[in-house]
Amino acid sequence: MQSINRTQLFRASCLSLLVTSLSFGIRAGLLDKFGTEFHLDKAALASITATAFYGFPIAVVIGGMIVDIIGMKRLLSIAFLFHLVGILLTIFAQGFWTLYISTFLIGLANGTVEAACNPLVTSLYTDNKTIKLNHFHLWFPGGIVIGTLVVSLFDHLLGGHVAGKLIWQIEVGVMLIPTLIYGYLFSKLDFPVTERVSSGITTGGMYKALVNPLFLFMFILMFGTAITELFTGQWIDVLLKNVTKNAILLLALENGVVAMGRGFAKPILKMVSPQVLLLCSAILAALGIYLLSTVSGDMLIVAAIIFGMGVCFFWPTMLGFVNTNLPNTGAVGLNLMGGAGMFAVSIYTIFMGRHYDEIVAQAGGSNATAGQQILQATLVIPLVLIVAFIGLIVYMRSKNKTAPMKTAAV
Repeated sequence: MQSINRTQLFRASCLSLLVTSLSFGIRAGLLDKFGTEFHLDKAALASITATAFYGFPIAVVIGGMIVDIIGMKRLLSIAFLFHLVGILLTIFAQGFWTLYISTFLIGLANGTVEAACNPLVTSLYTDNKTIKLNHFHLWFPGGIVIGTLVVSLFDHLLGGHVAGKLIWQIEVGVMLIPTLIYGYLFSKLDFPVTERVSSGITTGGMYKALVNPLFLFMFILMFGTAITELFTGQWIDVLLKNVTKNAILLLALENGVVAMGRGFAKPILKMVSPQVLLLCSAILAALGIYLLSTVSGDMLIVAAIIFGMGVCFFWPTMLGFVNTNLPNTGAVGLNLMGGAGMFAVSIYTIFMGRHYDEIVAQAGGSNATAGQQILQATLVIPLVLIVAFIGLIVYMRSKNKTAPMKTAAV
């Protein structure tokens, strides 16, 4: 362990996640441009977007199964290659299928990053997993902020001076910079084995832990938390474009709130338990989506802030809760959770993309409130999560009361 530099490994992990989030932020700002450039309707755009969300679970589940075998370093080398090829193919896209394949490759890269880095973080910081997972995952919203600002800045600076296609090619090309840096850094660093391996938990014991009812419950809830956070964020520019001219900046604002909140995970988690934090998150997320679907003007800023506060802790706290309370689930447990979330988002995105087109078609080709109707339908999900997390709090309290008291050390 003397050669393991956990600070540098953590920083390189954050940089790899930055590339993942840049792909979300930049793509969110380019969806309408892709539609215009290649004559794609919302259903086609939804299909392209969804490839990233189902490429992710494929990679994260397979990666979770093999990370203990091939090691985290080799897995991150694969992620680097997927990112590099996916970004280059996007830059030189010629239509639906090249966008589809390139987005799928980036989705595979993103999933592979999480398949390696989530167990890496929990192996490096075994004493405060949920806090460090929140610090690691703040780079996801942070990268979305950077990505959306890159799109807005380049549009402002280059709009009217260069061809529209060249603008978005440059915007996508920005992702090559952190990709090359994280690939180089990881190639120079030594990696530990995963916590499950170092603890001596057998592969059979890990898979047996996956059928624990608590894990299955959290696995299902991950569907809802991921859809609430990622579907709404990825499509906010499309859903609210008829309500405001600054929808992409609302995405940047919301994710800025998320990044800031995750940075303060340590003091917050000292005040409340992870399950209470998840309940508060669901309440604020529901309120945020309700406001986004009903208000206009400056009130959208308030709605985006509240929504950002709501989804802030969802993803890393769900992972941290599972790995802390069910440590035997290991890397596979962490990555099944992430895969479940992204898979749910991919299916929901395809379904809602088609539903959006149906709403517009039924209105005779124009419906200014179509996006708000999609948000109102999505509101049901965090409302269900509120009930579920109340149940989780009750369960954990009863579990703690019945747990045997530990004898104090003398």
